[in-house]
Amino acid sequence: MKQQPLVSIILINWNQLPVTLECLESLKRLTYTNYEIILVDNASKEDPSRIVKEKFPHVRMIVTDQNLGFTGGNNIGLKIAKGDYFFILNNDTEVASTNLLEKLIEPFEKDPSIGMVSPKIRYFSHPDIIQYAGYTKINPFTGKNRQVGEKEEDKGQHNVSGYTDYANGAAMLVKREVADRVGVFPDHFFIYYEELDWSSQTVKHGYKIYYQSEVYILHKESITMGKASAIKTYYNNKNRILFMRRNSNSFQLMCFLAFLVTFTIPKNTLSFLFSGKMEHLRSFYRGVFWNVKNMNLYKHEPLNKSLATVEPPKQVL
Repeated sequence: MKQQPLVSIILINWNQLPVTLECLESLKRLTYTNYEIILVDNASKEDPSRIVKEKFPHVRMIVTDQNLGFTGGNNIGLKIAKGDYFFILNNDTEVASTNLLEKLIEPFEKDPSIGMVSPKIRYFSHPDIIQYAGYTKINPFTGKNRQVGEKEEDKGQHNVSGYTDYANGAAMLVKREVADRVGVFPDHFFIYYEELDWSSQTVKHGYKIYYQSEVYILHKESITMGKASAIKTYYNNKNRILFMRRNSNSFQLMCFLAFLVTFTIPKNTLSFLFSGKMEHLRSFYRGVFWNVKNMNLYKHEPLNKSLATVEPPKQVL
C-alpha cells in the first residue's frame, strides 16, 4: 500500500486551555494515522504544558515567552514540523468528519499546482449553519470580501468542491513546498487577514487554492478574541490596509485609499461616536496610523520570511 504522507497538525493556545483540550480530544476521531500534533502556547497566564502532557503525551509542545500572535505562533510551529503537509488548525475547532485529512490531501494528488486546501466550516453552536464554503475575491477598491455560504443553512447548496481565492486560517492544509518557496505568515499581521495575505502570495507564485466540500469542521467562532473587541477592531482595520498595500497595484491602491479617506474613516468615526464606543474609535485610528507610521514597510525587504530563516524555539516539550 502507498504510504500516507506525514501531516503536521499545528494549533495555538492562548489562555483557552479547556477549548484547546476539546480540540485535541476531537483529533482522536481522525481515521488518518500518519500525523503529528504540535501545540504552541503563546505565553498564556498559566503554563498548560503539564496538563497537556498528562492528557496527550504524544503532543509536541512549545511554550513561548511572549505572545507571538497567530502569525508568529504558527511560524514557530512550522519551523519544527516534520510533515509533508502542514495543517493549520484553530484551537477553537472540533473535528466533525473523521476522514478529514484523507479528503484534504486528495486534491493535492490530483492537481500538483494546488498549494492550499480548506474544508467546509460550520458553526459549532449551530452545526447546520455554514461559516465558510470558499472565499470571494477581495474587492480591490474597498478591501473587503465575504465567505461563500456564510450563515446559510447547509442544504447541500455548496457541496461542489473547486478552486477558491483564499484558504481559511481556521483550517488550512498547506503543502510544505509552499512554505519553502513562498515563505510563511508575515509577522506584521499578528492576527486577521494573515491567511488571506498568505493565500494571495501563494497564488502569485503560481499555486492554486482549493475548497474541499466533502468534509467539514465545527468552529467556535471568536472565542479567543471576542465577537466585538477593541483589539479585533484594531487588527481588522490595520491589517485590511496592510493587505491592500501588499496586494494591490498602484491604481487599485490609490482607489482604495480614496475610498478609505472619503467613506471608511468618516463612517467608522461617526458610528463609534454615536454608539459611545470610544475604545473602538481609538483602536480604529491606531490601526490607520500604524500604516502611516510604517509607510515604508516591505519596501526593501522580502514579502514573506522564508521558513529557513524562522528562529527555532529554545525548547520543545
